[in-house]
Amino acid sequence: MAATIEGQDRVMATAQQIVKSLNTSKDDTKDMLLIFSNFDNRLSNISSLLKTNDSRLDAAERVILQWDSNPSGSCFLWEDSPDKTAEFLNAVDEIIQLTEDLANLSDNETMDRAEIAIQVAMARLEEEFRAVLTRNTAPLDPESLQGSIRRVSLSFAANDGEIGGFEALGEDYSVGYCHERGRSLGGDFSVELINPDAVIDLREIADRMIRSGYEKECCQVYSSVRRDALDECLSILGVERLSIEEVQKIEWRILDEKMKKWVQAVKLASVLLNSEKHLCEQIFDNSELIKQICFVETAKGSVMQLLNFGEAVAIGRRSSEKLFRILDMYDALARVLPDLTDLFSDELGEIILSEARGVMSTLGEAAIGTLAEFESAVQGESSRKPINGEIHPLTRYVMNYVKLLVDYSDSLNTLLENNSDEHDIGNIENLSLEGTSRIGLRITSLIKSLEMNLEEKSKTYEESGMPYVFLMNNILYIVQKVKDSELGKLLGDNWVRKRRGQVRQYATSYLRSAWSNVLSCLRDVGMTGSSNSSVSKMALKERFKNFNVCFEEIYRVQTAWKVPDDQLREELRITISDNVLPAYRAFLWRFGNQLESGRHSGKYIKYSPEDLEQSLSDLFEGVPGFLHHMRRKSA
Repeated sequence: MAATIEGQDRVMATAQQIVKSLNTSKDDTKDMLLIFSNFDNRLSNISSLLKTNDSRLDAAERVILQWDSNPSGSCFLWEDSPDKTAEFLNAVDEIIQLTEDLANLSDNETMDRAEIAIQVAMARLEEEFRAVLTRNTAPLDPESLQGSIRRVSLSFAANDGEIGGFEALGEDYSVGYCHERGRSLGGDFSVELINPDAVIDLREIADRMIRSGYEKECCQVYSSVRRDALDECLSILGVERLSIEEVQKIEWRILDEKMKKWVQAVKLASVLLNSEKHLCEQIFDNSELIKQICFVETAKGSVMQLLNFGEAVAIGRRSSEKLFRILDMYDALARVLPDLTDLFSDELGEIILSEARGVMSTLGEAAIGTLAEFESAVQGESSRKPINGEIHPLTRYVMNYVKLLVDYSDSLNTLLENNSDEHDIGNIENLSLEGTSRIGLRITSLIKSLEMNLEEKSKTYEESGMPYVFLMNNILYIVQKVKDSELGKLLGDNWVRKRRGQVRQYATSYLRSAWSNVLSCLRDVGMTGSSNSSVSKMALKERFKNFNVCFEEIYRVQTAWKVPDDQLREELRITISDNVLPAYRAFLWRFGNQLESGRHSGKYIKYSPEDLEQSLSDLFEGVPGFLHHMRRKSA
């Protein structure tokens, strides 16, 4: 049987070749083939085959041309009845099959008619594909997009403050971010981009366009419509299409908002892109290459828009307040990079992946560079010291800053380890930090730079004791910030103990510097006459008078000094009392009676020990006081 069929094929091919060589008309060709069929029954089916092809073409043409007569866009098949849609698709299938059948026949006229019909049908299907795709694109409003971000648990919250630059050192900024790090995102979540019922229709149209060789037109329509949809999503999320020059001209507070929105958009990007790729796989499931082309062409514009903004920020002017936003951007991109790698795993997407890696690297370099410049700025910061010796705004700013750095320890450790330009950590004063992480060493160095700056600032105070009060206030503030945060674990107990020891040393130095003149008035050296048997009243009066003047001056000055910490303030008062009051009592007990019996004794013995004790409780409140109106109380 197989041999018979093969023989018939050979005979038919021979007959066709003879007719073709005669270059006859179509009618003559049919007649001659009919004549040939009379010579051999193996050719008896040729005539009926030709007639059948004509009939098939005529029927399919009528359906296709009927819809071609409608002006484009005035009426769409998929808005009409399902029966008419099915009829049109069947006609397209028939012509596609007919062109395949005619490929083995030398019926050029019929083939030309079929190809024209195919062109008309494809033009109609292209419009239908665009209409169905556009009409069934699910609207993504801001609420649904934000809901998608919450679904993947990637939204971050900042507290009420914002960290500013050195120009805002007068405020105690405190900022916190919540971060969720870890697994990739896109594979586990998706959003509905297209009405599911329309996917079947789109797949049927795409399948026929691809079979007919119109895959390019189909891809162009799909990519155009879906690209606009993704652009709209970015617009809803507040991501604008800006050039690098435009980004670098934006004022910081506005740029800060744009950077936050960018982070949200990147977090959602993997979800949207994963959904987009899934949609491509559904519609173009019969062609792996078309899937890849359509997805890359659709997603490339939006992804590059995001990456261009990230690059513009990374290469822009560096400033301390940008660091945490840059780290947020770095983290967001690092988190979605595994998803991007999966999504753009083929050769077509390599350029996008390469760009994403490059931008992430540039953001990392910007973060490390900004951190280095911040430390240099701390070392050279020259704002005026507080007039009352309290905590310097630089101290508040830097400590709030380094507290935030701890939240980014993982990223910063990675970046610092990969940074070939090793940071000079010569400021680190001991080897007890051996084994500390890179960010731990960097923070230690940064705080040391702050302490050195504070030491220099303290030298500009002219009042005795004031430099030590200033240093006590600031070092204690640093210690408290470290102890009450994750910094404590990073720097260790030994670091904290050493700074507390410094505070105690400053307290001792303060007492020696600020109260030495007062205490020298209460010594009995020089109080006896030449015979060592009596006390010089003139010297005694001078001693009490000098004591009163010194004490009143200290009271006036040091009540204006500010010690914000309650415990430190009370400890200083107790230390002063423990040194001054016993000395005053002893001096008053030994020599006071010699003036008590004389005239104008109140002019010299102005204060009782209780007066002094009460006065000392007014020190370090930040409110200047005066003692000239007080008088000694009776015992």
